[in-house]
Formats: sequence, structure tokens, C-alpha cells
Amino acid sequence: MSDIRSLALACRDAAPALAMLGTEAKRALLADMAGALESHVDAILAANATDMQQAAAKGVEGAMLDRLRLDGPRVKAIAQALRDVATLPDPVGRVTRRETLPNGVEVERVRIPLGVIAMIYEARPNVTADAAALCLMAGNAVMLRGGSEAIHSNGAVAAALHEALRTHGLPEAAITLVEDLRRETMVELLQLSDIVDLAIPRGGEGLIRFVAEHARVPVIKHYKGVCHLYVDRSVDIALALNLLVDGKTSRPGVCNALETLLVHRDVAAEFLPLAVAALRERGVDLRGDDATRAIAPGVGGASEEDYAAEYLDLILAMRVVDNIDEAVAHIRRYGSDHTEVIATKDETAAKKFIHALRSAVVMVNASSRFSDGGQLGLGAEIGISTTRLHAYGPMGAESLTIERFVVRGKGQVRHPESRIA
Repeated sequence: MSDIRSLALACRDAAPALAMLGTEAKRALLADMAGALESHVDAILAANATDMQQAAAKGVEGAMLDRLRLDGPRVKAIAQALRDVATLPDPVGRVTRRETLPNGVEVERVRIPLGVIAMIYEARPNVTADAAALCLMAGNAVMLRGGSEAIHSNGAVAAALHEALRTHGLPEAAITLVEDLRRETMVELLQLSDIVDLAIPRGGEGLIRFVAEHARVPVIKHYKGVCHLYVDRSVDIALALNLLVDGKTSRPGVCNALETLLVHRDVAAEFLPLAVAALRERGVDLRGDDATRAIAPGVGGASEEDYAAEYLDLILAMRVVDNIDEAVAHIRRYGSDHTEVIATKDETAAKKFIHALRSAVVMVNASSRFSDGGQLGLGAEIGISTTRLHAYGPMGAESLTIERFVVRGKGQVRHPESRIA
């Protein structure tokens, strides 16, 4: 038996212990995990410094290096995310529907854990804690396979979480950190369809496509975040500018950052010069169509590749559109079903924008940066699904459970003639 299969079997065997935990026990465990992270902050930061040095020596830079970096406030934020998850309603055992049939049989739909989750991710040490917390709250065990660039950080975070598991008399295998980072080991993990119930990749497009192509277990996919802001003809200019600057520049290396600006022709002459000035002041490289460049000289030309790109950097594609229909058509062509934003004072336009698009998150007069599980009330997120399976959009604890039927009767049979007298 291979090492990864042995680890997965141990993780599966640990899952029932989590599935049977009561709400208060889970909350106490998460609180102790948060406390363990804070008490081990020096060890975590020392491990992260090693990862940062090695990553920089390999030429890692920009968004990837930012995602890898930890400091005191970020560790504190990770711990707080665990506490936030602990305050959420427990999804396990929740009855979502109950009805009594004409024959007296009572039918319930009840949420239960999925079982074993394989989390495949890169560069984000916070995912080690976030994924563990959300899986735990949903009663699942988890296999954590991080990237080589964060191996020391992930190990230090996992060690703190394991300390809390031991304190509560729970098996460490419930949160299993995979330390063998060879590609072939990951492929084997993804093909353990008799053990693993769901795989969630979180990282660059290449990683996600690799997981989807090699997995024999169900996969939640999120290839990239090509997020748009459409500035409608009826708009509060100051509001739209704030949404643009926050969405593009507050943290450009994340998937909910804006990548394309679409502006209605009727307001382009007023809005674009202000937008260009604000973005240039913040170091953004701007690329636009001919109509944009006619209004804002000095903006570079935008290609088809620019409109389809997830830059994850201080780069923005721009385009002037004749109407909301043209904006929607552009998003349908180039978007990635992640997050779209409309800035408008027209409720009819807002409703049209919402109903015309199928993206996982649609914002009306709110920043794309709110497309995040923690910001949307999930406590933390295990990922953002752009795959239309049982979960779509930011995924929290409830998305790691499924509904099953519980049927209660008093001896009813389907065919009375089969009844034994």
C-alpha cells in the first residue's frame, strides 16, 4: 500500500469523530486552534521567513510572493477567521425541508458532511488553517496538499492545529498535511475515488487544470477571476471611481480584483479622465480600445488577450460600450463566471445586469473585493467555485455538506398487498 493511500485511509477513519462532534465541541476546538496559532506565532513566522527566502531565490515575485508572506497581523487575521467560523450556524444536521405525505410518511432533507476533502493549493499558508476550520465545522476530515513554496509555513500552521486536536482527544489524521509534494503523489491522491469525496484546487490556472485533468474524484474548479466593472449611463461618478480604485488597487494579486473596466459611452468623456488620473497616480498600467484612447491620450492599446487576461497585477483593460447590452456581451465573451460589478443609479439597469449574467457573484454599487467568503458572512472560505455543481461562488462550511433524505414512518409499505398479516 502506498504512503498516500495509507494517509488517506487514516484521514477517512478519523472523519466519523468529526462528524459526530456537537456544535459547542466544534466551537471550542476552533477557539483552541485560533489560540494555538497565536501562541505559536514566532515559530510560524520563522518558518514563513524560510519559505520567503527560498521563494525569492527561485525568482518568485509579485502576487505569488505576496500570497506567501505572513506577518503578525496576517497570523492574527488567520486566527480571527477561525473564531469567525466558530460563530457560524452549524450546518450539520440542519433540516432544510420537512413535509408529511398523504400516506403519513414524514420526509426530511438533512445536511450531512461530505466525508474526506482533498485540498490542493499553492503559496497561501492561510489556506491551511481556513480549509481545516471550514472542513471541521462541516464535520469533514481534510487532506491538505500545499505547494512546495510554502512547505515550512504550512507545517508550522498544521502543527499548531494538531496541538488543539490532541487537547480535545481527536485524531491528528483528521487534518492531514501531505508532506510528499511529488506530482505523482498528488495524482494518486486525486484518483482515490474510494476514499476522497471531493477535491478543491486553489491556485493558478495551471494547477486547477492539472487537478481537473487527472482527478477521478469530483472537483470544484475555479480557473481564474476575470472580474469586470461596468459604469452605467446613470451613475454617481464619485461612487464609481471608489469602486474602481478599490477593486483594482487595494490588492491587485487576488482573484476578486478588477481586470476590466467597461464605461457607457454617454458618461465616458466625464468618467474616463478622472479614472485614468486616479489609476495612474496608483501606478496602474492602462490598456484601452480606440474610443478610450481618444478620450484619454497615453493609454496603451488593448488586445483580445488583454480582455481575457487575469493580470493579478496593477494592469487594467478598458473599453467604451454603447449600452448595457454591449457590456453584458463583452462579459459573456471574456469573463470567467467569477464576479461582475455594475455602478448605476438605475434599478432597471441593475436588474437587467443581474439577470443577464450567470457569474457566481454579481455586485450592484459595491466593490468586487467583497467577493470573498469572509466578507459575505461565511467566516472564511475554502475557495470560490465557478463550477455549477452543488456549490457556486464563495464556499463556506455549508458548501462542504450535502442534503440527504431522512424518512420516518409507522410501518407504511408501498404495496399494501405485500403486507404480511
